[in-house]
Formats: sequence, C-alpha cells, structure tokens
Amino acid sequence: MRDLSEIRLLIYDCDGVLTDNRVIVSERGEESAVFHRGDGTGIRLLREAGVRQVIVSTELNPIVEHRARKLRIDVIHAVEDKRQAVVDYCKVNGFPLEAAMFIGNDVNDLEAMRTVGACGCPRDAEPEVLAISHWISEKNGGFGVIRELSREILKSREESRG
Repeated sequence: MRDLSEIRLLIYDCDGVLTDNRVIVSERGEESAVFHRGDGTGIRLLREAGVRQVIVSTELNPIVEHRARKLRIDVIHAVEDKRQAVVDYCKVNGFPLEAAMFIGNDVNDLEAMRTVGACGCPRDAEPEVLAISHWISEKNGGFGVIRELSREILKSREESRG
C-alpha cells in the first residue's frame, strides 16, 4: 500500500462514503441526507495539516454543495466522467496523480480510483471496489470513514517525521 503520509489530495465520492448511501425524501419531494460529524472533524484536521480535499459527485445536489461549503472543501458535481474530473482537477491545481487518493464505494468510482496513486473505500463498498482498494475502512459509509482515514494519515505523517 502507498504510504499514507505522502497523500497531498483526498478525493471523496459523497453518497456511500460521506453518507450511508440513503436519501430521505419528504412528501414535497425535498431530499435530505445524513452526514457524520466525525468526518467533518477529520476533514478539518486534514485541511489544517495541508491536505487538500474535494468531493466529486455525479449528482447536482444542493445538499452536497452545502456540506462542502460548510467543511470548506471544493466540490465538483454533475460529473459524468469521474476519472476525467479527477485528472482535470489535479492538472489545474498542480497535484500529481500519484499524490492523490480517491475514496469511493461503487462501480462508477472504479476508473477514478485506478487513476490516482492510492484508493480506499468503506467496508460496505461494492465487491469490485473492495478488490482494488489499498485502504479499507473498518466503518460503513456515512459512519466515520473519513475520520478514521484522517487519524491514519496524520499518524502516518507523525511516524514518518520520526
């Protein structure tokens, strides 16, 4: 597995990673989702440590936009080709693909996951995603996956400094 201390950019799928992959729909058709506050803490700690983060989502959803804004990370949504979105984001922002890690959970994440230096997933990800992941969380999506990853990245950085 790639040394987590070398990760400079984390790319997250939203549904199934930051959420438990469910959506709540009201009788008026309004959607809601549940996010884990611990993930927000992990994202903040990583940001403070200089790790850039971005959410890449196929959905055009104000929930994702709102959450990303609150967490102070970038969001790219309404994406048809996640792999190309990752390549473009890295190029525009000066990140080598090898320094990026994609966290996904479903088959539409596979090509993006294969494009970067490392990839990971929640423990309840689809079998194809589990099969290629360098890092697998002990948590299901929406239940602190990013908090767990942040702990491991920060610990790895501390250990590499000696």
